Amino acid sequence: MNTPRTLPVQKKVGMVSLGCPKALVDSERILTRLRADGYAMSPDYAGADVVLVNTCGFLDSAKEESLAAIGEAIAENGRVIVTGCMGEDADAIRAAHPQVLAITGAHQYEQVVEAVHVHAPPGQGPFVDLIPQPTDTDIKLTPRHYSYLKISEGCNHSCAFCIIPHLRGKLASRRVDAVLREAEKLVAAGTRELLVISQDTSAYGVDIRHEPRTWKGREVRTHMTDLARELGQLKTPEGSTPWVRLHYVYPYPHVDAVIPLMAEGLLTPYLDIPFQHASPSVLRAMKRPANEAKVLERLKSWREICPDIAIRSSFVVGFPGETEDDFRYLLDWLEEAQLDRVGAFRFEPVAGAAANTLPDPVPEAVKEERYARIMEVTERISAAKLAAKIGRTIPVIIDEVGEPDEEGDIGATGRSQADAPEIDGVVYLRNVPASLAMGDIVDVVIEESDAHDLYGVIG
Repeated sequence: MNTPRTLPVQKKVGMVSLGCPKALVDSERILTRLRADGYAMSPDYAGADVVLVNTCGFLDSAKEESLAAIGEAIAENGRVIVTGCMGEDADAIRAAHPQVLAITGAHQYEQVVEAVHVHAPPGQGPFVDLIPQPTDTDIKLTPRHYSYLKISEGCNHSCAFCIIPHLRGKLASRRVDAVLREAEKLVAAGTRELLVISQDTSAYGVDIRHEPRTWKGREVRTHMTDLARELGQLKTPEGSTPWVRLHYVYPYPHVDAVIPLMAEGLLTPYLDIPFQHASPSVLRAMKRPANEAKVLERLKSWREICPDIAIRSSFVVGFPGETEDDFRYLLDWLEEAQLDRVGAFRFEPVAGAAANTLPDPVPEAVKEERYARIMEVTERISAAKLAAKIGRTIPVIIDEVGEPDEEGDIGATGRSQADAPEIDGVVYLRNVPASLAMGDIVDVVIEESDAHDLYGVIG
């Protein structure tokens, strides 16, 4: 009589993912590969055989956060593998935490998986190959209804304040048919909002000369406009058009071509553009294009084509050499531009960045004062723009549905098309039906607003 054989217990992997959405996509891909190799995922430190920490190394403050996270993982578990952008600075990591088992750099998936195999060998039995393996889209670290779609890696710019090319290399675009196939699978699996990300979305395909590929029987170039047009053709299983949101879009001339797609409802009327500053002298010092006047003209034309377009951007204050006149120029430009969503950052030196050697550093007290002033201006602009939406009915995607209160009323939190997850505002809904679910897109009548958020009821 044969003795029944028991499959070995699965090894479990924990994950701490820090930094930007691009790093989050890296974490998803690493976990997907590990799951295909027979690993299970652990939701906490205690249950993990090994913990992965995907680090951020863009700013010194981010490095400090990464080192703290590594330290916490070591204290709670003891078996830690480090990957991500800060992995390029392995000496600093080992100096702070010599117990780390292995260190790899950004998007080095194979090296991470190999390190896990070494330090927590998978317990695969003889029949594991008979188990259906997950697809590339099976493991998500975001809610089911929205997904990040990374179209390229690296960057060809040499901005004075940035070390991304050092951390992630030069631009490396994914095949357009591979991107579209992933997007199609995500939407079929329940994604209602695709967030297109990269280091430079507008440059997609430049490195491979916009190589054409066949998709659905037609030729599609590896180019932002072709990709955007094809993403706009996707349909959910219910037959609706998913939201497609473009991030990290440099304002190259061909960006004008995607605005009509927004007006037609094929793309979400939203552009995330990293302007960084407006003063020509500061932009030159940053080694960024200094065509702020032309940008204002284009913003006006975009709004004429698509009145509901929302523009988000971020700006650096206190860059070396920034004078009071430069900063006032930026504030005046913002008053003219009337951007919908704005983030601001105090300049922070990054080890290895060219900006560190520039003359005339701005004192910390001045940085703080300028930061407060820019936030005051942008909050006022935001409050006015949101107040103008009172009385309108707008589409809102639901991110969270609450529990009934003592009177039985249910509240929910969602986002308008002007709001990307985690970085922009939200829409608070009152008295929603019990049938409302996360990922639903509903029409909402806006009743109130403040400087950042909207309040309304389903119409």
